[in-house]
Amino acid sequence: MSGASGTPYAAAVLRALLAAGESVDLVVSRASRLTLLDETGISFRDAHWQDDLREWLSRGADGKPDTFTVDVDDVRHWSAGDLAAGPSSGSYPAKGMLIVPASTACVAGVALGLSKDLLQRAASVTLKERRRLVVAVRETPLNGQTLRHLVTLDDAGATVLPASPAFYAGATHIQDLVDFVAGRVLDAAGVGHTLYRRWEGELGGGSRTT
Repeated sequence: MSGASGTPYAAAVLRALLAAGESVDLVVSRASRLTLLDETGISFRDAHWQDDLREWLSRGADGKPDTFTVDVDDVRHWSAGDLAAGPSSGSYPAKGMLIVPASTACVAGVALGLSKDLLQRAASVTLKERRRLVVAVRETPLNGQTLRHLVTLDDAGATVLPASPAFYAGATHIQDLVDFVAGRVLDAAGVGHTLYRRWEGELGGGSRTT
């Protein structure tokens, strides 16, 4: 998680990864902790990260307590300042990496290979090891510099996935829109889920030639 607005997207992705039986290495940037506090009122603390994570993941997109029940035993938390952490090395086993949400500052750091914190370092390792990297950028509008950084990431093999909800899946609540974006992130990562109704094509409506 980087410092962009959009912590409900990260929560939905985390819940779905755990529901799919995936083990998760979690890195929450310093800027993201401030965003999490602002959007949910939750302070993410290293010493109490499991309790804070449970409280966060139990809430819906509106920040209020919901019916989500999450087991965080398969989550391993790494401090963003720990550049000696497992994910900083290519020999550490990982299927890939999801940056949700991705700020433009994070995008720039990864595109330029700065590795100023564990988040950026792990992303650089993911690219060099040719693993899947999904970057859910959450900003609008985008200036030319950020667009060039995103093209750089695409050229390097990353999947650039703007956090852009769609409405064809019949959304009736904010959580539905959040889950659509989270589902698209998981699609790009090759993780199964049932977060949204998939488009199956229109039937009828006149003859068409393909």
